[in-house]
Amino acid sequence: MPSTDPQRPNVIVILTDDQGPWAMGCAGNEELRTPNLDHLAATGIRFEHFFCVSPVCSPARASLLTGRIPSQHGVHDWLRSGNSPCEPDRDGELTEYLAGLTGYTELLAGAGYVCGISGKWHLGDSHHPQKGFTFWKVHTRGGGDYYNAPLVADEERVYMEPRYVTDAFTDNALEFLDSQVGSDAPFYLSLHFTAPHSPWRRDQHPPELFNRYYSDCPFASVPDEPRHSCARPHREFFSSPETRREYLSGYYAAVEAMDANVGRVLDWLERHELRQDTLIFFTSDNGMNMGHHGICGKGNGTRPVNMFETSVKVPTLISRPGHVPEGVVSDGLYSHYDFMPTLLDYLGIPNPEADSLPGRSFAPLLRGEREAGRDEVVVFDEYGPVRMIRTREWKYVHRHPYGPHELYNLVRDPDERDDLYGWPRHRPLIQELRSRMDGWFERYVVPELDGNRMPALGYGQDGPAREQNEGGRPFARDFCGEWWREPRSAWLKGEGAADG
Repeated sequence: MPSTDPQRPNVIVILTDDQGPWAMGCAGNEELRTPNLDHLAATGIRFEHFFCVSPVCSPARASLLTGRIPSQHGVHDWLRSGNSPCEPDRDGELTEYLAGLTGYTELLAGAGYVCGISGKWHLGDSHHPQKGFTFWKVHTRGGGDYYNAPLVADEERVYMEPRYVTDAFTDNALEFLDSQVGSDAPFYLSLHFTAPHSPWRRDQHPPELFNRYYSDCPFASVPDEPRHSCARPHREFFSSPETRREYLSGYYAAVEAMDANVGRVLDWLERHELRQDTLIFFTSDNGMNMGHHGICGKGNGTRPVNMFETSVKVPTLISRPGHVPEGVVSDGLYSHYDFMPTLLDYLGIPNPEADSLPGRSFAPLLRGEREAGRDEVVVFDEYGPVRMIRTREWKYVHRHPYGPHELYNLVRDPDERDDLYGWPRHRPLIQELRSRMDGWFERYVVPELDGNRMPALGYGQDGPAREQNEGGRPFARDFCGEWWREPRSAWLKGEGAADG
């Protein structure tokens, strides 16, 4: 059987796509049906303030896997090309964006873990296993339709998966788990759903789920606000009450279907008596606004990109009954860059590159021990030239080179409605936060990969970031000057921003 060693448990990482921190029953959403996520929360720790490293998929996933910030690994935007020959950009050239960088899965494989992945990869070259994975069944690109999704069959072939892709990903994950029965080695599984990313149309999701939400749900769990004029993708969300209802029905149906598949994995562990011997980490790559702030999207849901809490916070659960404290809600500040050092610390696996990484282990929390110094932790985010520093009380967003910048008091204004940046009495605080942020990034940034030099503005990345310094154009569209020249009121009122 797989590992029953309490010091070296099996590990399953379940990663969703564009799931807001509000999109779970256990987080207070009474309209969404997520009994299995609620069960994970009841049998483990739910984190109130867990953050992605960048509020867009590929950079966030690269940071979770490597423990590095985007300005260390060079993935600054969602990857438009380099994933599969079926892509039109760059003639289908394959690019391994994380070549030469250590992922935690490689360290697990080196320590004897058998590593498998099923689902979304979206970090380049989906056709060849990377980072210590020996079981490799992935989506060719970043996402798309829920039926007839293109999956990798082998190094050369792609097939169109007729099943609902969330179910297919889980079927493949269970195939990997079945293959480990009888093995003496511990297993590691990445189950990466594309849910609940768009599309959300009626024909994209199981009708029994979609129709129930469409007919019966008032969607009071999400705000119904006018569209922010800086909002760019999915603007039709705000075009009519019917369209809003359709999109939310698809989003909620995608979450519920994903939750049911999490239940299938939990059932497998229970049947094989491995639940207590398996550490489960559940999170999303980034947050999501489904009407919040008048946006339908994440960080690149606006131009310029945003760092709202609903974009940078992610739902996060960690469960291992009998070992990890149960029914705990943590209000500490944590980031995805903390996950790699935490997992390695918890498993007792050394990382020779630990000193060059920004993350800090919170493994003591998983062992039921007291964490020292967590109250002073500050979280940082970046998306190309936009950076954020977030303390318990304050959030400062800086857009290089000319702004607009933002300052929020999150204790008094948790919904980020009152931007205090222009208040003279806050200038000393802004200088302090800016200095602290600049010093932190200066410590970890690789100069040739510095996001401040990259026009990563939400339109996608076409090649390695180093090409930018070699006269190339690895970022799909460059509208830097257009919004940087806009007055501050354009962002605050949502007027005059560049279209996307």
